[in-house]
Amino acid sequence: MAAEGQAQTGGQTAGEYIVHHLQHLQNHKQTSIVDFTVFNLDSIFWSITLGILGAFLLWKAARTATSGVPGRFQAAVEWLVEMVDNQAKGIIHNAQSRKLVAPLALTLFVWIFLMNAMDLLPVDLLPWLAGLVGIHYMRVVPTADLSITMAMSLSVLIVCLVYNVKIKGLGGWAHELVSAPFGDKWFLYPVNFAMQIIEFVAKTVSHGMRLFGNMYAGELIFMLIALMGGAFAWNATGIGLAIGHIIAGTAWSIFHILIITLQAFIFMMLALIYIGQAHDAH
Repeated sequence: MAAEGQAQTGGQTAGEYIVHHLQHLQNHKQTSIVDFTVFNLDSIFWSITLGILGAFLLWKAARTATSGVPGRFQAAVEWLVEMVDNQAKGIIHNAQSRKLVAPLALTLFVWIFLMNAMDLLPVDLLPWLAGLVGIHYMRVVPTADLSITMAMSLSVLIVCLVYNVKIKGLGGWAHELVSAPFGDKWFLYPVNFAMQIIEFVAKTVSHGMRLFGNMYAGELIFMLIALMGGAFAWNATGIGLAIGHIIAGTAWSIFHILIITLQAFIFMMLALIYIGQAHDAH
């Protein structure tokens, strides 16, 4: 959420302003640390909307592609497809698997990039528009919601498990679970199995947490920068804060373009690596 939109605190303290902006639109109030009956409706809405937008852009690029000199949009999409395909070829050597995995990686990159890019919108723009229709809470960066990033990492885990069974067979994968990494000795089976489970859990949790942590931190920084603009007053301190708001907001927005792109690329690459590991025998 870019700091260009000044924070309209409406008499709120800085802490109250940030707490309000970090509150999701939910189907009901969360009553415990873990509550699977709570749905963050804003995250669901924006993630689905941006997923449809990403699919539409890729469809449009394929539909309007020409064999002649490509336009800028077609050239950008072709470069992106080639980049993802090259990464997939370097990690997954099974050509049959790449027919599914490469498009999956491309979809992940485009989808996550679009969700991350919502962070560049003015802080109060969409929440203010939502308030006009009676919606008082609205977070618009789905990847700053742990439930969304963990759902994506769990989806990657499911794909990995499917390929483990498909490539190695159910018996072969079950044997690998108890024989790697410390050797095929019966007394090591419990240790090997525990290590395999820990590896799957650690990869899945870190995969989702990495994206969430970076985007959540970026969202908080934009809110702090917005507060500088919201503190504007006709005095030396207020004018200084307004100038700092513009400078800091511009600098962080430019830097954040790199972050949102890098985080989408890292999530995509880790997905490729984890799926590629499912093809390798220990």
